[in-house]
Amino acid sequence: MSSHVTRIDHVGLAVPDLEAAKAFYLAAFGLEVVHEEVNEEQGVREAMIAVGDSFIQLLAPLNEQSTIAKFIGKSGPGIQQVAFGVDDVQATAQALRAAGVRVLYDEPKRGTAGSLVNFAHPKDCGGVLIELVQSDQEH
Repeated sequence: MSSHVTRIDHVGLAVPDLEAAKAFYLAAFGLEVVHEEVNEEQGVREAMIAVGDSFIQLLAPLNEQSTIAKFIGKSGPGIQQVAFGVDDVQATAQALRAAGVRVLYDEPKRGTAGSLVNFAHPKDCGGVLIELVQSDQEH
């Protein structure tokens, strides 16, 4: 199988308090937010911080039922996922399914800044949730 992955797009960090996390990355590393939005469908407030050609995505729960709230409740704050940039999220998901990897959605969902996303199941990826990101524009 040829690689569909073109880059590491971002590393997603689950945080209980988005404002505190943003302040930390600015104070400690001099990094600033380049994009921020609320994704109601995913149940998160998020902030993207540029680090070279990649990003750190800070993910804070909108409510206690969100996936991020459940992740923080189970594992605490920290790395929630690694996102690979792909040119075609549908083709990549299809190739993963053919290789025996479970993909979470039948059809891609809307991600940050209008991107299309899907996820490879962590139980099939060495315990790591892998996000597939097809970007239409810069974060």
